[in-house]
Amino acid sequence: MVQPLLLLKQTLEASFDPGTLLLEGPNVRFTSGDQFLSRGAGRDCQNALHIEMVAGADRKLRVVYRWDRDKGFDIGEMGENWNARDVSLRPGMTVSEMNAAYSYLPIQETDQYDWTITRDRCFLALEGKFGVEKGEVGTYRVEPAGFAVEQLRRLIHVPGLRGNPLRTYPVTAVGPTFPGTFENYVASVIAQWQADRDVEAFEGVNRALMVLGLTWKVVAEPLTHTQVQLKVGRLTHAKRGGAHDLVSIADVGFGLSQTLPVIVALLVAQSGQTVYLEEPEIHLHPRAQARMADLLSEAAQRGVRVIAETHSSLLLRAIQTLVARGKLSPDLVKLHWFTRLEDGSTEVKSADLDEQGAFGDWPEDFDETAIAAERDYLDAAEARSQAQ
Repeated sequence: MVQPLLLLKQTLEASFDPGTLLLEGPNVRFTSGDQFLSRGAGRDCQNALHIEMVAGADRKLRVVYRWDRDKGFDIGEMGENWNARDVSLRPGMTVSEMNAAYSYLPIQETDQYDWTITRDRCFLALEGKFGVEKGEVGTYRVEPAGFAVEQLRRLIHVPGLRGNPLRTYPVTAVGPTFPGTFENYVASVIAQWQADRDVEAFEGVNRALMVLGLTWKVVAEPLTHTQVQLKVGRLTHAKRGGAHDLVSIADVGFGLSQTLPVIVALLVAQSGQTVYLEEPEIHLHPRAQARMADLLSEAAQRGVRVIAETHSSLLLRAIQTLVARGKLSPDLVKLHWFTRLEDGSTEVKSADLDEQGAFGDWPEDFDETAIAAERDYLDAAEARSQAQ
C-alpha cells in the first residue's frame, strides 16, 4: 500500500514543521493514527507503524513510528542498511552508542565534540558540532534518509478523486518536483511545453488522447499571470478546417478531464521517477481502458516507475497482451493482489509475468465475476424465452 509513503511525502512538503507525521494533508487525510494502523477483529490498533524503503540491491531504510493516543507519533528507531553495513539510530543515544554505529566518524566522548540525534520532519539525522569551546562552531551532518527524501519529493501522485473540470486553472510552478497532488499542475505543464516549443511532449499528449479515443488536441491558453484555461477538440480526430473547433474542457465528458492528469504525469516523469496512479481508468470507455496499457508501457520502458492501482481487468489483460506480443518485457511488470480477509486484515499476493504474459490464477473477483454475470444473464434470458 502506498498510503504510508504519501504520509511521508506530505510531511516533507509541508510549509511548516508538522511534527513527525502530517496526518491530514493534500495526499492522504486522517485525523488520528488509529484510523490507519493495523488492527485485528475486536482488538485495539497496533501502536507502531513500520515503513521500509529500498533503493537498488544494496541500500535499505527502515523507520519505526510509535503511536501514542495522547501524544501522537514519534520516531522510535531508524535503521540503515548500506553495502552490507547495518546501523540504527534512536532518540537519546549515547555518544558511545553513536560511535559504535558510525565507527568511521570522529565521534569521541570529549567536550570538543557535541553529537546529537536530531529529528528532521519524519526522519532522524546524526549531527555533530565542532569548535564549540572556541566559538567557531562547525557542523557535520549525517542523513541516512537522504536518498528516501529525494525519491519522496520527486514522487508524482495522481489521486483517484481528481476534481471537476474547471474553466480556468491557477498558474503553478513547473519543475522536477510536484508537491501535493498532480492534477493541480496539468494546465501549467502543458502551457510550459507550448511556451518552450517542446514539440515532442506536446504532441505526445495529443497522440495519447487520440489513442484513447478522447480528442485530437488539447491547448493551454494563459489568460492572466494567475490563470490558464484548457481547450480541447470537440472531435476525436483532426479534420480539415477543424483547427479552431475547440471548447473548454469543462464542456466535454468527465473522461477527458480525469485522464489528462494521468497522461501528463506519465510524460513529464523522468527516468527513475515514481508515478503513483489511483484508478487511471476512471470514466473511460472499456476500449480506452485497454488502450491505457500502451501509455503505461511506454512510460515503464523509459525508466519511469509506474504504480497503478486499478480495478480494471481490461487494463490488466491488455498489459498481459503487450507482454505476449513481445512489446513489453515481463521484467518490467509486477502484479500485487490485495484481499481483505475475514478478520479485517489484508493479504497481499505478488506475481510475475512469464514471456507469454501469464502469471497464474486471477483473483476470484475479476474474470470469474464477469463470467458469472454473463452466465446469469443468459440463463435468465433462456428461462424467460422458454416460459413464453
